[in-house]
Amino acid sequence: MLKRIFKTLGIILLFVLIVALMPVLILLYLYLTSDMKKPVGLQPRAEFSVIDTNGYRIFADDTLRLGSNGLWEVKLCGTPFNRGEGYGRLAKDLIYEQEQCFVDQLRLMVPSERYINFLRRLALIFNHSLGKYIDEEYRHEIYGVSLSCSSDFNFVCEPYERQMNFHSAHDIGHAMQDYMLVGCSSFATWSNSSKDCDLFVGRNFDFYMGDDFARNKIIAFCFPSDGYKFASVSWPAMMGVLSGMNEKGLTVTINAAKSSIPTSSATPISILAREILQYASTINEAIEIAKKRTVFVSESILIGSAIDGKAAIIEKSPHHMGIANSDTTFIISTNHFQSDIYKNDKRNIENIRNSDSQGRYMRIEELLNRSFPIDEQKAVSILRDYKGLKDSLMGWGNEMAINQFIGHHSVVFNANKLMMWVSTSPWQAGPYVAYNLADIFSEKISFHDNISSLKNGIESDETVSDKQIERIIRYRKLNRALRDSFQLGGTIDSLQLLNFELINPNLFSTHEFLGDYYMSRSDSLQAYNEWQIALQNVIPRRPDRERIKEKIETLDDCWEITW
Repeated sequence: MLKRIFKTLGIILLFVLIVALMPVLILLYLYLTSDMKKPVGLQPRAEFSVIDTNGYRIFADDTLRLGSNGLWEVKLCGTPFNRGEGYGRLAKDLIYEQEQCFVDQLRLMVPSERYINFLRRLALIFNHSLGKYIDEEYRHEIYGVSLSCSSDFNFVCEPYERQMNFHSAHDIGHAMQDYMLVGCSSFATWSNSSKDCDLFVGRNFDFYMGDDFARNKIIAFCFPSDGYKFASVSWPAMMGVLSGMNEKGLTVTINAAKSSIPTSSATPISILAREILQYASTINEAIEIAKKRTVFVSESILIGSAIDGKAAIIEKSPHHMGIANSDTTFIISTNHFQSDIYKNDKRNIENIRNSDSQGRYMRIEELLNRSFPIDEQKAVSILRDYKGLKDSLMGWGNEMAINQFIGHHSVVFNANKLMMWVSTSPWQAGPYVAYNLADIFSEKISFHDNISSLKNGIESDETVSDKQIERIIRYRKLNRALRDSFQLGGTIDSLQLLNFELINPNLFSTHEFLGDYYMSRSDSLQAYNEWQIALQNVIPRRPDRERIKEKIETLDDCWEITW
């Protein structure tokens, strides 16, 4: 009898142990069996080497040059592997610098090496089956690039896996938009809303990983062995598309929507956007490509089509897909969904209610209505706008602004004339460089010479002076320094606090921070006054306003008890 009881207890304990260890065993299995589908049998071309003549680099049929405008311009030709290999060989130093920026930013956010190693293993588990969601063509490209990647960053993972993961990191950044990584704005106009009835598309790509990350912007002009020629704006080694236009006058720009933190991998949005740009010539063709792919974050993909003479938005989430069309001659995309399929979606409704997306949407609409018919100059003016509704002052860097002075790049397309204008530093305040893609794709222009269209460029923003740019940079540095000091419990000099307020007095977070600091020094009256000032300014997100209100109410309650 006793033996039977012990046997039963043993079985129960074994069952409990298995159940308890099951998550660990599953994670271990995923870690050990992770497969990025690394290509095999692809041999680098030993017969070619990089020829560098005064900054103009050549490798086989591919070229890379730094334009006088500060933008890197790369021409990629041939098969997928050859394109990737050529890109990697030509931009080896730029790719190293970009990886260093990424790692530095990671270390800034996660100082612990042990935790970075944990995140590396977590990423490997998360992207366990990423390879099967990226077509062989793009895996070959990414593998070609990875051959030129440094081993200095192998503590993250080996080069091919690293480059594959970097494409997913972009999507995870989108999922973390609540943490101020992403807040893009875009619009399109056509017919009587545009000059000459052309299709214009404007967009700000506000993916922020620090100013150094955005330093080297690359415009890739791709002449693939299959599909359409296209141009895209991104950073070194990014084979996916963030903003681009192909030879048929089809444009693709991507905007994040509200997403939960992903739990498993699927097709990165930039890879889907790349496939659309390379293989679609109409909106319907783009829709058919999007239908075939599973994604792991929610994204709006604004498609402009010269053939269709209009634009539409593909709204893609892990479980559904909707199409937002316009009953006017313009369409706007910020960071929420608009199609019928998402009208009752709780996450989307919450996003519209609580985020800054609707505010930016309304501001773009306000500016468009003032500016019709739109041309490239007016489109750029809208993308440069940093004010709120009815031209209210919101402070530099407010998330409600179209231009938050954090953008990686800003671009305008004229799909009918195959013209593209790309921003240069600083942010949208610098000149926009013009490219005639019709001439570039037909190879009327040699990449050895200046390929930009000098006569069609757009000058620097006259409304933002060099002194204002310096103030924005100074505010960011001071903001970081003061917050670091505050977290360490340090005392901040009163002159520094005054300077901090005077540099950016209209930004709500300036006054919220000052209130928090004074409260930590037991100066509740000064804290109360600063929080009240914060509430009087434009606050982009509802949770931010509620948080400040709660601080004030807590003080009110304390004072009521004291009285």
